[in-house]
Amino acid sequence: MGIISVEQVDHLYWLGRYTERVYTTLKIFAKSFDQMIDSTEDVYPEYCEALDIPNIYESKDDFLKRYPFDDSISDSIISNLNRAYDNAIVLRETIGSDALSYIQMSIYALNKAAKSESPLIELQQIMDDLLSFWGIVDDQIDVEQIRNIIKAGKRIERVDLYARLEIDKYKIEREIHRMIPRVLRSGMKYNELALSKISTLINESTLDYRGIILSVETIVA
Repeated sequence: MGIISVEQVDHLYWLGRYTERVYTTLKIFAKSFDQMIDSTEDVYPEYCEALDIPNIYESKDDFLKRYPFDDSISDSIISNLNRAYDNAIVLRETIGSDALSYIQMSIYALNKAAKSESPLIELQQIMDDLLSFWGIVDDQIDVEQIRNIIKAGKRIERVDLYARLEIDKYKIEREIHRMIPRVLRSGMKYNELALSKISTLINESTLDYRGIILSVETIVA
């Protein structure tokens, strides 16, 4: 493969971000699904606030039904998965049909989960499909820069989400240390000051979650 176009870089980067966004939000949603059903308290507003998504839901049951499966909601899991697919389909010749097929299978599984009264099996299948997608990226994409761009997007998204959810310091620090080399090797234009700021923030005794969010959002313009 020759020079990677600016358009391809953008699609690869957002493919990494959207696949990670679906994986992490789905992982959290699946873990809390039973708790939300059994709980007498409405905890979903805190989830929406943490992820900075509009709380447009009328009730807990409305959230459980529409947040994963309603493609008319721009922040829903299915909408983010569709965006991952939109980026993957234009990259078919770049990432290969096997990688694309795992994105397609995850959409099928999510549509199946929407019709199920106990959707956790299908939701787990989606996470497995996305893990397989990343495995294919590692195994079958020969161009290192392509892998690095996808993984830079993935790591940036994960750090962003972990900071919003205020995951413990060790996990965020680990992800930041995995993110920075990917960004440096990606060949993308990046904000050196933002990377430097994040490196400083993770060395502080108390994590400035908001500072990490603001910095990670400006790494790639």
